[in-house]
Amino acid sequence: MIRCPECSAEIDVDEDEIEEGEILSCPECESELEVSQTHPVHLNLISDDLDEEEEDEESDKEIGENGDLTEEEDEEEEDDEE
Repeated sequence: MIRCPECSAEIDVDEDEIEEGEILSCPECESELEVSQTHPVHLNLISDDLDEEEEDEESDKEIGENGDLTEEEDEEEEDDEE
């Protein structure tokens, strides 16, 4: 029996048919879990916080603090005009 690393709930999975890299979902806390090892099975929590941080970083690059385009995008626009 495999346990969720987030809430310790039992996850009913056939350990012989699971593959490394497979994504599972905990039935109790609904956390997404990645199989990082198969013998014995080891699960890693896939953090939603990381995804949100990456999205925030990408949006920060697109628009500057005052709402203007960043320098990188300004340069691209200048290249288009030529």
